[in-house]
Amino acid sequence: MSIPTLLVLYGSQTGTAQDTAERVGRQAQRRRMGVRMHALDTYNVANLISESLVVFVCSTTGQGDPPDNMKNFWRFLFRKSLPAGSLCRLDYAVLGLGDSSYAKFNFVAKKLHKRLQQLGASALLPVGLADDQHELGPDAVIDPWLVLFWQKTLSLYPLPAGVSPLGDQDPLPPRYVFHFLDEITEKLAEQPLPPDDHALPSSTHPFPARVVSNQRVTDPSHFQDVRHIEFDITGSKIQYSAGDVVMIRPCNSPEDVEHFCQLLRLDPDRYFTLTPTDGSTGVSPVPVRLPQPCAVRYLVERYLDVAAVPRRSFFELLASFATDEMERGKLAELSSPQGQDELHSYCNRPRRMALEVLADFPHTTAELNVNYLLDLIPEIQPRSFSIASSLLAHHNRIQILVAVVKYKTRLHKARKGLCSSWLASLDPSQGEVCVPLWVKKGGLKFPQDPHTPVIMVGPGTGVAPFRAAIQERIAQGKTANLLFFGCRSETKDFYCRTEWEEKVQAGHMTLFTAFSRDQEDKIYVQHRVKEQAKLLWDMIANRNAVFYIAGNAKQMPAAVCDALKEVFKQEGGMTESQAQEMLNSMEKTGLFQSETWS
Repeated sequence: MSIPTLLVLYGSQTGTAQDTAERVGRQAQRRRMGVRMHALDTYNVANLISESLVVFVCSTTGQGDPPDNMKNFWRFLFRKSLPAGSLCRLDYAVLGLGDSSYAKFNFVAKKLHKRLQQLGASALLPVGLADDQHELGPDAVIDPWLVLFWQKTLSLYPLPAGVSPLGDQDPLPPRYVFHFLDEITEKLAEQPLPPDDHALPSSTHPFPARVVSNQRVTDPSHFQDVRHIEFDITGSKIQYSAGDVVMIRPCNSPEDVEHFCQLLRLDPDRYFTLTPTDGSTGVSPVPVRLPQPCAVRYLVERYLDVAAVPRRSFFELLASFATDEMERGKLAELSSPQGQDELHSYCNRPRRMALEVLADFPHTTAELNVNYLLDLIPEIQPRSFSIASSLLAHHNRIQILVAVVKYKTRLHKARKGLCSSWLASLDPSQGEVCVPLWVKKGGLKFPQDPHTPVIMVGPGTGVAPFRAAIQERIAQGKTANLLFFGCRSETKDFYCRTEWEEKVQAGHMTLFTAFSRDQEDKIYVQHRVKEQAKLLWDMIANRNAVFYIAGNAKQMPAAVCDALKEVFKQEGGMTESQAQEMLNSMEKTGLFQSETWS
């Protein structure tokens, strides 16, 4: 009897689904199963008809969209020409990772589950719907789902007689082995891979864009530091339209790099090469972003996410190196299903970084085998920013608005956003500084018809894509532009004020503002939307206007939608259900679009 093999396929945008997929892979290895693991777009989907056992782990992005690394798979799977019984040999399970503060919670997982059933595949268990909003995080759903999955799988695919699972204390092999070089005759410049002159910039070959300017656009007395940053993309071949986003992968701070190297007793100037191990999960070629040979400093500064809040898998692996009894007991508790409350109060709630956890467990950190570094600490993920400029107005430039993330928790040291803090620290007046970046299509699409009006609701940095749209549309002679902008104070955080005033003066746009803290009663954009009911109804009902929302996903989008339904009820004489139906219909036809983030 042969050993069963599990194929794990994942679609991941920020690395969470990939981390969960790797966890499934490690559990399969412990159960002595063969494991193959791929991002969905690196797997040849035509081979799915001959697979017998597959787990799909996928997140949902934006407004119910699949992650970037499963888009091609998604298109193929939903071809109408695929025969109904084509996957009849397949046993599968779908685990979704989502956030219930978004309207289309776990939409991709639900839709994938349904489509696989349509194609004749057999579900081993109901689709798992993990929720970021749960007080214990996604693991509150993932843990029990995995227990059920293994019960079902091992009853259908039992191990051969005489083969028993590995114990939790038995370490799995690392994905890579480090080979440190004593001397390098040719010191390599610490640059990413040389750009391919014929290819558009991408995550593996970003374009090093020069920072032209980095200006604070909030008043110095304002609590929030927001930056307007401009990049020069001359020679990059990058083209973009309003609604597109720029992707930026940040670096760790020099202090964090130094601290990490000290904790692990690593020489930052030492070079190494990596070799994939045969026993590791699936296919693990050497990470394409790491030069070979690579300096330790480069690895820690640009690749390892040492400032991230570590996931449970981090504690599981760390526990396997612990020889100090106290530390081993604590790590075992933090990585156990029963210890998830404790893990959340130690790690997630105060936003404790991996670096700080390693410092809290000094004996275990000293025992850590360097070969496991890339298993322990995930890769730094790129951040996306709405582009706040148009190429038609700013030739060879990309501009963004960045709110610098900084806040207090019960930990002594203030928490900082890795990317926003890194970008804010770049000072082009001190010498040339470049940021590796690339561009991808965003979720917002603006009308081609010059007579179609656009209504845009963009409080705070949510105004960024609308600045790009207004610049682009004015350059194309489209002047039916209506913007609702909201912030705290007219004098402290009214972004792009001069530009808006000039464009209003020229008759190129209409502007309504809501300054929430400039009077006793808080006034928000949704209040201004209701006030302009007659104008909005005319634009939507008689002129086919497109309505857009961008900004923070907390309360604002729902409040604006409620205000818009009030407009339909007041001016269109609709009932609540008719107003909701009209909003749903506008969303389906692209007349209502939103881009929100948490």
